[in-house]
Amino acid sequence: MIDSHTHLFLCEKPTAELLEAAAAAGVRRMLNVGLDETTNAEVVRVAEAEDAVFASIGRHPNSAGGFDAKAQAALAELGAGDVVRAIGETGLDFYRDTAAPDDQRRAFAGQIEVARDLGLPIVIHARDKDGESAAIDEIFATLDARADGVTVILHCFSAPHKVADAAERGWYVSFAGNVTYPRNADLRFAAAKVPEDRILVETDAPFLTPQVRRRERNEPANVVATAEVVAGERGVTLAELERTVEANAAALFGW
Repeated sequence: MIDSHTHLFLCEKPTAELLEAAAAAGVRRMLNVGLDETTNAEVVRVAEAEDAVFASIGRHPNSAGGFDAKAQAALAELGAGDVVRAIGETGLDFYRDTAAPDDQRRAFAGQIEVARDLGLPIVIHARDKDGESAAIDEIFATLDARADGVTVILHCFSAPHKVADAAERGWYVSFAGNVTYPRNADLRFAAAKVPEDRILVETDAPFLTPQVRRRERNEPANVVATAEVVAGERGVTLAELERTVEANAAALFGW
């Protein structure tokens, strides 16, 4: 099993304990995703030390303020390292007001350029205000306009009305623990529709703990619980889905 998106540095447990629990659950590879310059350096450090961990580096939309040419150049330099297998997470977040929309757009566009220059996939964060779709709609339009030839991963996919559009574009779609929540039947329906060679599962730990462990902080080992629900919706066994997401992640991240 794989975890295509986690944040080990935000989890309460020590990294060694998280990795031990993940291995016991059968999770052999994970992408540890940085959010800013400080955490980007941390995810690279851990990836260099741990065989099971690879890094994605970027500037999260909520921290997009101050992203400029210097920050973009530093990201590109760090991204050239062997353990870095993706750029991001980046995109747009109109749910929180921690970064101005224009700052988010600037950081998003810059990270698309870095991903293209380095030949790496880009990890997309999208969050709208409840009942709205401005962020996800603009993200699709921006990627259509700027990201030709860049491999796209829609992390923590939460826009079921866009699943057909994502499939049409050949983008990867990754499902987190929120797909297991009782109220999210439309998201589970979407999980059944993603093409076999484009589906991934993730934790987004320490957030979005699967329903069966909802009172706990999330961690990479819990990706198995999310995968069980996704497998059920797709009408396959957990072992079959495991083989699928492992193959997809290997092709995507080269691990």
